[in-house]
Parts: sequence; C-alpha cells; structure tokens
Amino acid sequence: MARPAPSAAILTLNIMRLSPLVLVFALPLAVRGDLIEDAKDLAFAKKVEEVRALAEGARASRAFDDPQLLLALSWAGRGAGLAGEWSVAESYARETYDIASRVAAEKGADSSADLATALGAAIEVLGGAKLAADGPDAAVAYWKGEREKYRGTSIEKRIQKNVLSASLEGTPMPKLEPERYLGKTAPMSTDGKVAVYYFWAHWCPTSKRQRPHLFSLHDRYADKGVTVVGPTTLFGFAKKRDEKVTPEEEIAYVEGAWQEEYPLPDWMSRPMSKDFFADFGVSTTPTIVITDRKGVVRVYHPGLMTLEELEAAVKPLL
Repeated sequence: MARPAPSAAILTLNIMRLSPLVLVFALPLAVRGDLIEDAKDLAFAKKVEEVRALAEGARASRAFDDPQLLLALSWAGRGAGLAGEWSVAESYARETYDIASRVAAEKGADSSADLATALGAAIEVLGGAKLAADGPDAAVAYWKGEREKYRGTSIEKRIQKNVLSASLEGTPMPKLEPERYLGKTAPMSTDGKVAVYYFWAHWCPTSKRQRPHLFSLHDRYADKGVTVVGPTTLFGFAKKRDEKVTPEEEIAYVEGAWQEEYPLPDWMSRPMSKDFFADFGVSTTPTIVITDRKGVVRVYHPGLMTLEELEAAVKPLL
C-alpha cells in the first residue's frame, strides 16, 4: 500500500481511517452534523479555502470556546495539513489547542466528546507541522510530551497512535505483557515467524469485518511461517454500551455469547490487558501491526486491511 509524502503522512493515516458520515450542507449550523460533517468533507477534499470559510462563518453564532466551533477549526487545520499548507494548518491547530487545552484544564479533556476530538486533532496537526519542518524526532518528542499531559484520557491513545505512526516501523516490537488470555488460547511463540497483531474490540463492526481477511491469511500462509495474534482490552460494557458491567462479566460475555456469535479460532492467541490500547495507540479498531521474522515492526496500520493489502505486506517478509 503506497504511503503519502512524509509531510502529510500522519494526518493522512489517521484522518482517512475515520468513518464516513452523511453530509447535509444546506441546513442551519445549529445542527451539529451540518457544521462538523461538512467541515470534514471539505477537509478530505483538501478544499482549504472552503473549509476555512465554513469554520470562520461559524464564529459569529458560537462562543469562542464552543466545542463544536473548536472541532470545526480543527478540521480547517487538518484540511490544510492534508493539502501541505502547514503554516495555515499550524495557525488553526494552535488556536484550537490554546482554547481547548484551557477548557480541558478547567472541565476535563473528556467533558465533551467534541472537545476531546478537537484537542486531539490540534495535537495531531501541531506534531504534523513539526514532522514536516523538523523531521520525526521533533514530532515524536512533541507528541510524547502531550501524551504525558493527557495520560488517562481518551486523547492519550490518539497521541500515541501518532507517535507510533512516525516511529514504530523499523524498530523491535514492544513486548506484550497480558493480564490474561481469552478463551482456550495461550501464549504462542512468534520467534522466527512473521507475526500479524490484530488489535480488536468486541463492540467494533470494523473489527468484525477484519476477521475473514485474517482467517484467509492464516489458511494461505500459516505453513509458511505466518502467525496471527489478537490482543484486546476491556471496555466496561458487554452487549449494550449504556450498561456498565464488571470485568468478570465482560470477560464472560466475550468468551460466551459473543464468541458464539462471532467466533475467533483457537489458533489465534488472544492476550488481554488494560494497557494495550494506550501503549499501542489503538484509537482506531482494528489496528494491525506486522513484524518480520526477527520481531522488527514493518507495518503499523490503524484501520482495516484487505486480504490483498495483508498479503502485499506479508509476502516480502517470508
């Protein structure tokens, strides 16, 4: 799979994994979707002036610290970043960051989903600007500092995803230290094998869509030295998001009713830890990490990979 130019790599990697939303451009901006979704659509299309005009037009009807306005401004920054207009991107990201970080300090970063997304996006773009100007070391240093500021919040995983997107490939795979294994699976050695790590979530429809591609990959290449590992974590709910459950109840659900409906095979080791998603930047599920026979990361890919993409990544490593 072709990679974008380094100056836009991080933004392209993370933005293009977002789920598509319905766009309704003509309705009043009082409806959240019309502002945010249209801004997103224009940013994807790299229509920098149009997304800037949309975000600027929203200022007249919204408070300067309105989370939806901040999110729209962040999309103006991301659109400019995708187009390689880094001075514009950095300007919008800096404004978003300065305001959103103050609100987060007062109310909490996760007091609003829009606030968290806007703040995370601003951090992403500011690091992207450093990547374009000064290279990966400067960008990674910035992102690591921001991760420490927002450790324990929903933003942490997103920041870590950027760190790993810029730095993980070509380095040894960090060691997985699970708290337990799901189902009948146990630790499986990856020594001397090409390993495909499939970070998944039981609630995620895209994780379910990834499964058959991994099953086919295993069927075709297991005897050639390919192994698939399925790390996951707990989310605090089982079948219904609004019904909180204990860890024991969630594990019972995943190993029982969920496994019956969406079975994962015993050949796929399924380690579980509360730290996996933060440590591996899994703010997008699934996230795929592929290592060579020496345990060096060759692919870090937030989002679904087709069988063709998996094969293209694995074959040169066999």
